[in-house]
Amino acid sequence: MNVAKIIMALISGAFFCQNVYAGNQQEEKLSADVQASLHSSIINPIQPRLVFPTKEQADAWLSDMSNRLKKWIPDDFMRNRLLTIIQYESVRAGLDPQLVLSVITVESRFNKYAISSAGAMGIMQVMPFWVRQIGASGQDLLQVQTNIRFGCTILRHYMQLEHGDVYYALGRYNGSRGQPTYPNLVFSAYQKYWQPAAVMTLSKSGEVKYINYN
Repeated sequence: MNVAKIIMALISGAFFCQNVYAGNQQEEKLSADVQASLHSSIINPIQPRLVFPTKEQADAWLSDMSNRLKKWIPDDFMRNRLLTIIQYESVRAGLDPQLVLSVITVESRFNKYAISSAGAMGIMQVMPFWVRQIGASGQDLLQVQTNIRFGCTILRHYMQLEHGDVYYALGRYNGSRGQPTYPNLVFSAYQKYWQPAAVMTLSKSGEVKYINYN
């Protein structure tokens, strides 16, 4: 899935506003097979780690994303921990971490305690009915890794329903399928904040290198 190409094709005319658009996923009746599949994706969270082919790429991505996220999360430890969770859970769900970062930017501006007027909770603004449908008793949507795991699992579910169409999947995530406002906000956040870029580093010998982590 080349999210960057899809986003650049759809970005024309989009704009990024300062309002947070809270998620309002619509409850749907799930088949037993789908429910079981989604449940298996939610349970048994493990210690997150960066998932890249090389440590060099992992370090480059974390350094680049950490610098970009600093405006929202000043604390270095908390910022890097959050980025590790986001990258791990995105890859685990088969999603582009840059897309998930863009969704979070629009949904909550990285506020893990955000609660919308519709009742959506946490950093990815997950509706509580999802815990009842696919989760386990006692799961807390204000716990960051739990929320991101739910959010990524739900977005991946919508991507599958829409046969990989990012635009319509994002609309489902926001409860506004087919309307352009929310997908365009996410695409604009991607373009403004989270597009991947080669990272310049210096080797031990002083040689300049550019590392492509995407």
